[in-house]
Amino acid sequence: MQGILFDCYDTLLDISIDERSPGPYRTLSSWLAYQGVRITPEDLQAAYRKRIRDEMQLRGGAHPEVRVEEVFAGICQDHAVWPIDFTALGVLLARSFRAATVRRICAFPSSRRLIAALSAYPLGVVSNGQRVFSEIELRMFGFYPFFQTVVFSSDVGCKKPDEAIFRVALERMHLEPEHVLFIGDSQSNDIVPSRRLGMQALHINEAWDLFSV
Repeated sequence: MQGILFDCYDTLLDISIDERSPGPYRTLSSWLAYQGVRITPEDLQAAYRKRIRDEMQLRGGAHPEVRVEEVFAGICQDHAVWPIDFTALGVLLARSFRAATVRRICAFPSSRRLIAALSAYPLGVVSNGQRVFSEIELRMFGFYPFFQTVVFSSDVGCKKPDEAIFRVALERMHLEPEHVLFIGDSQSNDIVPSRRLGMQALHINEAWDLFSV
């Protein structure tokens, strides 16, 4: 074994998200009014869902991914009432949206100890996540500096279990699949595709047990 890749959510970070409740959209609609964007909470929620669907269809493929900050920038552009830096506002809105929709986020103590136990190896992350806020969440809990390679689905335009996202990480680590261990929580998104590529793979619970953390 010459390197180790981790999933992020439900492996390193325990998280619960609610993007369906109307509350966050009411808060964000009010906040946007102060940024020069006039849109009702209902229209904001509908526009967000529609743009996600439309962008996924445009990208095509079995497991397409979008950049959520670009989705939000487009919504702001459509509803602006004065000149705005839409790119910058899209980033701010994406992060505000995440903050408003997170119901629980914390680090698994066992995974923190696991990373410390394996720190002699080159470490990386392959995650179905949005770099605009997922990187911040890894930094928030002190994980990010441990990883030499971090690949989010928003970086490459596809999600796990698409093998392309795993290949990007392997290329950046300059390692062949048979020399890499993948650790994650999902059989379909983590264990099966990584093994199909030739990597070794462990469920996070197995890794906690194996390394006695």
